[in-house]
Amino acid sequence: MKLVNIGLGNMVNAEKITAVVSPDSAPIKRLVQDGKEAGSVVDATHGRKTKSVIITDNGLIILSYLQTDTVSSRVNGANLREE
Repeated sequence: MKLVNIGLGNMVNAEKITAVVSPDSAPIKRLVQDGKEAGSVVDATHGRKTKSVIITDNGLIILSYLQTDTVSSRVNGANLREE
């Protein structure tokens, strides 16, 4: 399992990530709102502004305060940790 840091010490399994998207578009806002109602959203922003939305293959939606470029570069191999 390879873990990627998504900010503030929070780690996500890089092999489970399907998409890293910006939270600014209306469809993503709806996706996050529906996920909150369904209980499938993990807020890893610690009260900061959400700058990226991470979607996993099991339907989990993870909110991060890091930019989408930063998260995607970390997922692509810059800061992976192996467990």
